[in-house]
Amino acid sequence: MIRRVVRQSKFRHVFGQAVKNDQCYDDIRVSRVTWDSAFCAVNPKFVAIIVEASGGGAFLVLPLQKTGRIDKAYPTVCGHTGPVLDIDWCPHNDHVIASGSEDCTVMVWQIPENGLAAPLSEPVVVLEGHSKRVGIVTWHPTARNVLLSAGCDNLVIIWNVATGEALINLEDMHPDVIFSVCWSRNGSLICTACKDKKVRVIDPRKGKIIAEKDKAHEGARPMRAIFLADGNIFTTGFSRMSERQLALWNPKNMEDPISVHEMDTSNGVLLPFYDPDTNVVYLCGKGDSSIRYFEITDEAPFVHYLNTFSSKEPQRGMGYMPKRGLDVNKCEIARFYKLHERKCEPIIMTVPRKSDLFQDDLYPDTAGPDPALEAEEWFEGKNGEPILISLKHGYVQGKNRDLKVVKKNLLDNKAPKKVEDKDDNEVKLEELLREVKSIRDLVTLQDRRITKLEERLAKVGI
Repeated sequence: MIRRVVRQSKFRHVFGQAVKNDQCYDDIRVSRVTWDSAFCAVNPKFVAIIVEASGGGAFLVLPLQKTGRIDKAYPTVCGHTGPVLDIDWCPHNDHVIASGSEDCTVMVWQIPENGLAAPLSEPVVVLEGHSKRVGIVTWHPTARNVLLSAGCDNLVIIWNVATGEALINLEDMHPDVIFSVCWSRNGSLICTACKDKKVRVIDPRKGKIIAEKDKAHEGARPMRAIFLADGNIFTTGFSRMSERQLALWNPKNMEDPISVHEMDTSNGVLLPFYDPDTNVVYLCGKGDSSIRYFEITDEAPFVHYLNTFSSKEPQRGMGYMPKRGLDVNKCEIARFYKLHERKCEPIIMTVPRKSDLFQDDLYPDTAGPDPALEAEEWFEGKNGEPILISLKHGYVQGKNRDLKVVKKNLLDNKAPKKVEDKDDNEVKLEELLREVKSIRDLVTLQDRRITKLEERLAKVGI
């Protein structure tokens, strides 16, 4: 990497530090599945880690304060019948997490207030629509209960989790395996990196590819593409000579990159983690023992190398804490959860400051936990920027609502009737009747289940 002339930047002296041993999460059997996801997801309450599981797939969910040795019998989230490949916490509810698995399903889970006291095998909802393993799950940044999944069937599905419906299917857009999918800042667009070496910018609601770049990186190994706050796209990949590269693109003109950097010849996939508030990108290579960070600005060369955090042990995966979970009193600007073979180690990035006052230049208002839109509004075409919160007095957690899923009758494919000519009372009455019907259906189902169980019990008794 070419080191430039010293440039003024408040992030030039960012330094990383691993926490002491007693603040790590020890004796965790991290998953060995060969898939290039982060294997770890973090929010201000919990850390979730995909683990080895016999006869299915499982992940651990630990309250952040539960450090030290984790008992082998500690309960897991274990409803999948195949290995779990990706997990993602809902940005609007710190107790809701989605998982994608080799069993071709996506499951959404509600974690109890104080973490798991017993194994959790009943998801709130199972989302079935993929015909091959599901390697990517990612929540919409600003709309409540909107979840995207991408599978090895080269299909991207966008779900309304509250109804359990697949409302958008993006098929025939990717001829090969999808390596990464990322929402734009307000969730109006997605960008994808595919095995066919193309980076695509897609408007999911119109089902249209807005921009694409062939051979964004010429190497055959996996690429990653993420949206930045200004709408540009940052990619990591490999050159034809198998050197690791990073590049910056403007989706309005993807002919040539704004900037390209060659890094090294290591073969681990570079996972980018981006902080939209400070415009710093952290690159964690799978199998590397370092985290490199870069600042992205409007002045050439646009991507500025800041520093490298190095350690001895290679990383199997990495979790990245949202800004609202950081300690502002210690000038902490990022926190990573590094997965080793048998443990998870938090790494804290700080900017040294002499003053004890709140550093508002380090902490501009950041995305809070409140959604800007409901799912229905987004699917109808509305967009909403993230609702920002100040971190001046430390982030105060609100009360998380339970995720409620009301399954629609998926057999009823009649077009929705227009209700414009009905008055409010009629509409409300119809809604109530519908609700009563769905409850009645549910009771009937449970009735049948109880009868079956009783029959089984009677046989066992005999």
